Amino acid sequence: MKIEVVDLFCGVGGLTCGLNQSGLKVKAGFDIEKTCKYPYEFNNNAKFYEKDIREVTGDDIEKCYSKNAIKVLAGCAPCQPFSQMNFKYQHNEKTRRENDERYDLLLEFARLVEEVQPDIVSMENVPKIEHTHVFEKFLETLHKCGYKEDYKVVYCPDYGIPQNRRRFVLLAAKNGEIKLLEKTHSKDNYVTVRETIGHLPKVKSGEICPTDVLHQTARLSNKNLERIRMSKPGGSWKDWPKELRCKCHQKDSGQTYTSVYGRMEWDKIAPTMTTQFYCYGTGRYGHPEQDRALTLREGALIQTFPIGYQFTKPGKEFALKDVAKEIGNAVPVKLGKIIGESILNFYKK
Repeated sequence: MKIEVVDLFCGVGGLTCGLNQSGLKVKAGFDIEKTCKYPYEFNNNAKFYEKDIREVTGDDIEKCYSKNAIKVLAGCAPCQPFSQMNFKYQHNEKTRRENDERYDLLLEFARLVEEVQPDIVSMENVPKIEHTHVFEKFLETLHKCGYKEDYKVVYCPDYGIPQNRRRFVLLAAKNGEIKLLEKTHSKDNYVTVRETIGHLPKVKSGEICPTDVLHQTARLSNKNLERIRMSKPGGSWKDWPKELRCKCHQKDSGQTYTSVYGRMEWDKIAPTMTTQFYCYGTGRYGHPEQDRALTLREGALIQTFPIGYQFTKPGKEFALKDVAKEIGNAVPVKLGKIIGESILNFYKK
């Protein structure tokens, strides 16, 4: 079988990398962010098209597939409009749509499904998307085109991904019922922080590893260095003496934010890798024993990117926040692999 994939909203290639690892062949990725071109093409042997999804046509996608290939159209529309934070502070869907122009991009995905009529559709996003009008419309399009779909919210550690992350995964097929593979891990054998990053060389706050430019971390202020030295793995800012505590922690509203300025624990899973994982003060992103926040490479490994995955051209200067954003926004590679294996399993049956 010749199964080929086009990846919409491909970013730096987390989903593409995982699909390739499963044995599928990703032919191309589309994304509006031109900075994603180098890491996407260099690591994945696939063509990157810098294009707004609103301007992509079915013909653009059809040209990517080989003749007589089984066509898979995959993608993860921007998650931010459907995040927990947006639902918390913007209760009305109309308000969320008006405040974020990316809100309707899932409908562009639906349009392309209708134009291309691929054999398989794969869609991944945050769990809250299930409770939106745009997802209802997406399902309507699938049903109109004759697809049978299966979708659920998955807990990433159940599939060997070492972070406390939940994702919504949908698979749809035209010629049968397709399902995501069953869990591969349980609480007894979740992949831990130690297994994922424990082998990396030690680096200090603000230092760059001489053998891997991605293994670098943001420099901590003197006060934050004092704070992290007083922090215990799995603990909180409540472990600090009062003179080191932030003003916000003195308020009642700040008492519940116990994970900020926290250290991870070696033998547990990591927190969700957001775009801010390189910042010590934005979550439990302190290293379990070194006095610093996570490095870019550590964040990428927790997102299950291969150790050699390159995010920047050699010798080119870059800002930590830019690369961290690309890593945090990516689909975990191992989840992409599970999706690919699920598609292969469907065709084997």
